[in-house]
Amino acid sequence: MIKKVLLNTVVGLAALLALLMVVLSGCENTIIYHPIKYPDGLWDTSQMPLPIKDVWFKAEDGVKLHGWYVPSEGAVGTLLFFHGNAGNITHRLENIFFLHHLKLNVFIFDYRGFGRSEGDPDEDDIYLDCQAAYDTALAQPGVSPSSLFIFGRSLGGPFAAYTASKNPAAGLILESTFTNAVDMADKMIPFLPGWFISAELNTQGYVANLNTPKLFIHGTMDNIIPYTLGRELYKAAAEPKEFYSIVGAGHNNTWRVGGKQYFDTIKAFVVRTVAGQATAEQKTAK
Repeated sequence: MIKKVLLNTVVGLAALLALLMVVLSGCENTIIYHPIKYPDGLWDTSQMPLPIKDVWFKAEDGVKLHGWYVPSEGAVGTLLFFHGNAGNITHRLENIFFLHHLKLNVFIFDYRGFGRSEGDPDEDDIYLDCQAAYDTALAQPGVSPSSLFIFGRSLGGPFAAYTASKNPAAGLILESTFTNAVDMADKMIPFLPGWFISAELNTQGYVANLNTPKLFIHGTMDNIIPYTLGRELYKAAAEPKEFYSIVGAGHNNTWRVGGKQYFDTIKAFVVRTVAGQATAEQKTAK
């Protein structure tokens, strides 16, 4: 009798777990991506203290995408900004404001399904958006690979790293991001087998052999993407690389907690990298 009860319990739990896996599989994209569509957000650029220019472009499969280009007079470099998994570009306005005043041009765009961009988010399709965004950033006046920095925050990390692995750029900046989807899922849903995750989001794989200069940024109190994952990602990356820990920062307040040091670190990385590339080019030309 006891054996029968135990057997029924085990079978019931197995069935429940199988059902949960099916449900999770069917809504994986819904779990990963949390877009906010236009008109929600602050879209009236005429009311903003920034020289924002609307940019429309298309991915290879024809999906129409939208972004903002924010030029800075006398810019020392350009930041191609890959944002996280929620909201849209309007929710990064304050961050863009401070980056702009570092003498950085900023090109930020919404993945398909976010903001004013058409379509629905999916990892393979967003890689098409990434390449289109890179090409569009280079089409802006005065922007070249030798002064272009690819910046990925949170879920934007794997997409930024992918883009850097496929295209020339001055540098790659990854903030509050993770190694890959399986490692991230293990932190969030430890009972879910890794083989069950269809998403890859393999940031670690993209930076493992990438010789582009890299800056990794992570808050020590990040409760969404653990600091340990950020360190693991850094450890797996090829040289040259550097790591900036923001003591006491969580996931969404890195630049507020870091304050002036946060922005100074990014500016110094950009200036140092651009100068190093210029020196290398001069030596090559001799």
